Amino acid sequence: MSASENKVILGRLGAVYGIKGWLKVQAYTDYAENIFDYGAWLIGREQSWQEANIVEWRRHNKGLIVKLADVDVREKAQLLTGMEIAVLESQLPELADDEYYWRDLVGMAVVNTKGYNMGAVKSLMETGSNDVLVVKANANDAFGKSERLIPFIESQMVQSVDKANRVITVDWEADF
Repeated sequence: MSASENKVILGRLGAVYGIKGWLKVQAYTDYAENIFDYGAWLIGREQSWQEANIVEWRRHNKGLIVKLADVDVREKAQLLTGMEIAVLESQLPELADDEYYWRDLVGMAVVNTKGYNMGAVKSLMETGSNDVLVVKANANDAFGKSERLIPFIESQMVQSVDKANRVITVDWEADF
């Protein structure tokens, strides 16, 4: 695993479960179990990362628990609580041209169909029915907006996503 390659955070190790080194897992993936599809994880904080091999995992109540290699007692597991779970960017599956990882949309410029620059994508949020672009407006926004929430509904609100130029074109009024 290349140290210079970008890491993608997929979750976090939670509290210790039991006395044999099991840990609870908080997954950030669409389907929680998908966090186990990547083989070895990188676990750590900030600039300190180590490889962790999954020995076993299972559902427990409404959550997930994991047993990592060389973590066989509660005390060792306690040292890992709160650590982030990551994989290398190259481990992520390739997406079709019309699919996007949220992290790829963040920072893209948002322009409406009339050519008005609405700002840049600050983040996205999930609402249940559809994802929503959280767009931080430009400092000199003509309509005094600081932020806009635009539903990410392709062919309706979102007209196009230009990955190469990092621009999202939306059918959305600038004063809304």
